[in-house]
Amino acid sequence: VKREGNPHNGKIVKDSNGDSVRIPGACKAVQAVGWFIDEYNVAQVSANLTNFSITPIHTFFDEVQKSCLKRGVRITGSELVGLIPLNAMLDAGRHFLKKQERSLGVSDAELIHIAVKSLGLDELAPFDPQKKIIEYQLKSVESEHLISMSVKELANETASESMAPGGGSISAYVGALGVSLGTMVANLSANKPGWENKLDYFSPLAETGQAIKNELLFLVDEDTRSFNAIIDAIRMPKDSEEEKKLRKNAIEKASQYAAEVPLKVMETSSKAIHLLNEMTNSGNPASITDAGVGALCVKTAIGGAFMNVMINIKDLNDKEFSKQVAVKAKDIYSESSLHLDKIISQVNKTIDF
Repeated sequence: VKREGNPHNGKIVKDSNGDSVRIPGACKAVQAVGWFIDEYNVAQVSANLTNFSITPIHTFFDEVQKSCLKRGVRITGSELVGLIPLNAMLDAGRHFLKKQERSLGVSDAELIHIAVKSLGLDELAPFDPQKKIIEYQLKSVESEHLISMSVKELANETASESMAPGGGSISAYVGALGVSLGTMVANLSANKPGWENKLDYFSPLAETGQAIKNELLFLVDEDTRSFNAIIDAIRMPKDSEEEKKLRKNAIEKASQYAAEVPLKVMETSSKAIHLLNEMTNSGNPASITDAGVGALCVKTAIGGAFMNVMINIKDLNDKEFSKQVAVKAKDIYSESSLHLDKIISQVNKTIDF
């Protein structure tokens, strides 16, 4: 509200109707009110952010912090009532990393941790992202069955007599590890003392690496799901002619998708080549072998996924589909092998003595 004299405790200005004259606030799409709680001897600001794309949670927090500092006080804690979209937390994490002049190419979990700590969301009560973030509440445990395992558990599951996870899922996982190594080098380079002027170069590369890694992690479980869909189709009843027809079509459809998933692994893994090449040529020299191992992993991922594509299209009835997929897979395999072999050769040449 508008006040006479002191903007904080001066007399409130009224209009001709006797209503308080209001001044537009600093944040749009926000409904907020503040009051003093005598019982606790503290002031509280309660707000409803109606559109976080117009005013993000971190922008509102910074404005409140700015107002507090003008009055000689500080924010002592925050509390989130209800649920919050994942992107709102990720954007907040990136915002505070920028203020710290650090690389933005970190995992979602790290971005959320930074947002929670910077916003003080765990100072009044524990903040559990799995319970407070909308997307995590909606996520099915089964959707990340494999990638939720420990490294040891995944290895044991793979080594068991179960047919899945198989080569397709493992190819996706190896690809995720490969791009993770390239991302690690980008982050180490972005935050290297003396390389502060290179932050804007390495940070976007690390962000790209995180996005590729996330895609590949999704494909780890998606490959196993596609295999299970074939098994489900095979188990469909086949007593009548109609049932046989439905079963045959279901097997064909599931088998086609089982070829598309490893093809997607190939396409996604190949996106990491630029990152690994840049890290080999321009990254922290002390980490060049990490980029080299990353290239080896990505090469294995693409080669392994290629094998799965080819075997999955072998017996399809739709030969035109098989031909198109085979052409794409062979092109990706040959081109990526050429680039990755150059990276691996360069690393070996650098470390030779």
